[in-house]
Amino acid sequence: MIVGKGSNCLFDYMGFDGCVILNRIKFLERIDSNTFRVGSGFGFNRLGILCSSKGWTGLEFAGGIPGTVGGAAYMNAGANGQETAEVVESIEIVTTEGELQRLNRMDLKFGYRLSPFQDMKDLAAIVAVTFRLKQSESARRRQIEHLERRRNSQPLGERTAGSVFRNPSNSGLSAGELIESAGLKGRRVGGAMVSNIHANFFINSGGSTSQDMLELISLVKEMVYRKCGVQLKEEVMYVQPHCNILNPNRDKSRPL
Repeated sequence: MIVGKGSNCLFDYMGFDGCVILNRIKFLERIDSNTFRVGSGFGFNRLGILCSSKGWTGLEFAGGIPGTVGGAAYMNAGANGQETAEVVESIEIVTTEGELQRLNRMDLKFGYRLSPFQDMKDLAAIVAVTFRLKQSESARRRQIEHLERRRNSQPLGERTAGSVFRNPSNSGLSAGELIESAGLKGRRVGGAMVSNIHANFFINSGGSTSQDMLELISLVKEMVYRKCGVQLKEEVMYVQPHCNILNPNRDKSRPL
């Protein structure tokens, strides 16, 4: 399997029985005045800061996301009302047969934290992403505001895998608000704990195993469904020891 920074991955405590390749494709090139082709291993956080500081809008939200460009495309990462797919022009992939393909945005269907790559059986890796941005004098200011909001509302100094659950589309409340309303802030299973700062972040408070985290995830899902009637769906990707499919039992009912 190929990973970028693994920032939203939960590996089983037994590890992964195979080869894990870290993506280090880190180039950044300017195609024309407002189009940028970026290697999939390039830091998404770094890209957001670079583009915003130069007056390009569309990736301000990326300034606080600790993943890679490839991971952002794979998950359709987003925050503060922006999503990766909104500024994608094309994505280059390599298949399991070694074929390089360039896919145009109009041929790709994205959803909330969903991309067609998550169910693409012959995908080996995302290689590069081309972004088309617009100029804006306020891009840097918005990026700084987004980052400050993130610092004040999320446990950035703790060991987490980011948001554990997707925000439900039909409840009127975010996943974090639902977990908090169920009275689960601070709830622990072993070394895993629901953050007291943002309830959709689960912290390794010391010595947590992946089993602790999985049991806490299961407990929170059950309690939220019991008290709020909402079935939460995971955003964090669980990597099993003997399986090359991420989250093989994840919800398949949502359209791409």
